[in-house]
Amino acid sequence: MKTLQSTTFKAIADDTRLRVVNLFVTSREPLCVCEIVDALRLPQYQVSKHLTILKNAGLIIVEKDGTWGYHYLNENNPLNKMLFTFLKKYLVGEVFDDDIKRLEMRLLLREEGRCVVGFVDEKDLLIKIKEKKQELLVKE
Repeated sequence: MKTLQSTTFKAIADDTRLRVVNLFVTSREPLCVCEIVDALRLPQYQVSKHLTILKNAGLIIVEKDGTWGYHYLNENNPLNKMLFTFLKKYLVGEVFDDDIKRLEMRLLLREEGRCVVGFVDEKDLLIKIKEKKQELLVKE
């Protein structure tokens, strides 16, 4: 018999899924798949597979906004809340820090809090981020 607890812990018993969860618990932002792909530097199909596992375990929720889907933490039950609090403290190290740095850069490209870029290759992404930084500097 599967329990909520065993399903939850099986879902996070993977390095990539821990990296995905770390993006959510650190940023506290709803994220689209393309932002996660760019932060983790993994193929879209792989990120989508891991998001589906986390969603099926009840750890994340997806909300549609037109053609975009935004994923966010499901904090509607006490187990998840405690788990996310624990993971925020536990998920430390270079890999997690690098993922967060890339996510923060990627989130600079949002307009009105929403992703507008979609999937782009890494070279074009770096150019867009550089342009956005310059734009933000000019506004200051």
